[in-house]
Amino acid sequence: MATVRKTVTFTEQQNKWIKARIEVGEFTNDSEYLRNLVRLDQANNAKFISLKTKLVEGLESSVSNKSLPDIMKEVEARMREDGSL
Repeated sequence: MATVRKTVTFTEQQNKWIKARIEVGEFTNDSEYLRNLVRLDQANNAKFISLKTKLVEGLESSVSNKSLPDIMKEVEARMREDGSL
């Protein structure tokens, strides 16, 4: 994968924070730290888009005749099946 060089400016406080994360061994350099932040942002955005899509699907679906406790039980059962609970 090709890389692109960027110039980024930070406050002194932000720079100290980045350097502290590197000093404790979480990252080897500034670039690694920033790439990690981009990956986290991408993952969070993907989760947001997925949630937004599901909300739109729910709003566009018909009204359910199930009670809220029944719906919650179904959701819990699905979450247990896929390992997210």
